[in-house]
Amino acid sequence: MTLLTLVRAPRRAAGVLGRAVATVRDDLDAAVARDPATDSRVEMALASPGLHAIWTHRVSHALWGRGHRLPARLLSQAARAATGVEIHPGATLGRRFFIDHGMGVVIGETAEVGDDVMLYHGVTLGGRSMEPVKRHPTLGDGVTVGAGAKVLGNIVLGHGAQVGANAVVTKDVPAMCVATGVPAKVRACEPGVDPQHALYDEPALWI
Repeated sequence: MTLLTLVRAPRRAAGVLGRAVATVRDDLDAAVARDPATDSRVEMALASPGLHAIWTHRVSHALWGRGHRLPARLLSQAARAATGVEIHPGATLGRRFFIDHGMGVVIGETAEVGDDVMLYHGVTLGGRSMEPVKRHPTLGDGVTVGAGAKVLGNIVLGHGAQVGANAVVTKDVPAMCVATGVPAKVRACEPGVDPQHALYDEPALWI
């Protein structure tokens, strides 16, 4: 180990810690903004199983990416037991992701979740293939998936798309569109209409 390496090590550690703190702060602010039942970062940090599952995943995902697959899987299973949320360590999660209530959420290995995404309880981002390929959904930025919805297969939910509660989605959902029903039917919003607000027309389909 060289002197230069020793000098740089504390700087790298400080950088990693700074990024981790910023990520936690972003997650907390996003969660508080989306959950009207709380208005405190402290309460959210201590009492949100969805956030606990996400934070644990960020650690297990880092282990997975470094080839430490068994520890990553064991950590993810411990989080599942503690929170009721199962996130495979291979899944990719974006910034300011929030899982409300948490219980029963399953996110598969090859799922990709963008920034500012929100899932409610009972959501499955599942696969439709037994082959070791990309077999789970990709969710764009700003997607919301309602309680109990199943999003299955290597499909794409475009940015801003909204999925109603208990919907079963097996086909792509274009950006800024709403998908509801079993099987899910896609309806495009009128120009200028926020797709999240469009779900208020049928609130039972949302949460």
